[in-house]
Amino acid sequence: MNALRAAQRLHKPLSRCNAFHTTPAWFAGHNKWSKIEKKKGVNDIKKGQLYSRAYRRCLMHPLPCRRGSADPEQNNGLAAVLRRVKAQGVPKENVENALKKLSGENGKGGDTHLIFEAMGPGSVGLIIECLSDNPNRTVKFLSTLLKDQGARLADVKFLFRREGRVKVALDPGDDIDTRMERLVELALDSDAEDFEYEDLPDGSRTVEFKCPHASLHKLTSALSEPGVCRELLNSELVYAPLEPIGGLDEEAAQDLDKLVEAIEDLDDTLRVWTTADS
Repeated sequence: MNALRAAQRLHKPLSRCNAFHTTPAWFAGHNKWSKIEKKKGVNDIKKGQLYSRAYRRCLMHPLPCRRGSADPEQNNGLAAVLRRVKAQGVPKENVENALKKLSGENGKGGDTHLIFEAMGPGSVGLIIECLSDNPNRTVKFLSTLLKDQGARLADVKFLFRREGRVKVALDPGDDIDTRMERLVELALDSDAEDFEYEDLPDGSRTVEFKCPHASLHKLTSALSEPGVCRELLNSELVYAPLEPIGGLDEEAAQDLDKLVEAIEDLDDTLRVWTTADS
């Protein structure tokens, strides 16, 4: 507690074509269009990945905390996510579809929230959160992927601690340290155990608090009260490694990145947690 309080102070022009150059003039134009088309394709893929990540983040919040709601007016964490994905330009239809899936209004019934444990390259543990309307399919796809990537299902949850994370933003100002102190006091009274903060170039400050998983709702509600901070940036339950693994050799690190990316590309994947030191 004292340590927490102390942390507050803290071209050459083109040459003339000779007779041997027989490429028709339109070919260059076609090539240019090909490049534009290729670039557009890459941008479309990136945009699709952004929308997919945003969709998944909308799905994540009410799941781990059964006290959560698919109604953003009753779920402060979900409301914060919706503000962020809308700012990223995610279509309204995508957001509405995610909310319908959460509330069961898509007519498919409730999807199943699945947790998988695996051992990856460099003896790095992984916890994989999925949401599926066909658990058997998800298990089959994930098991095959892990095997192909040199990983396997294994009991590794003991390597992690389930905890809450709440991140907020403070406006810039000469009194920011005073407001920070009041914020920390309130957070500590609402079961926060630790926090980290970052001062941004514009003078504002972000603060992330950690708390027991059972206290996430309490802490989120307290920090969402009017006048406490500028805005709630995030509220979620995470799997934090008890002893992060650092010093992975280059090959293991590359294999791990490849594995995590492949898992995240699965349609049913919500989030992947690892014991690797970030």
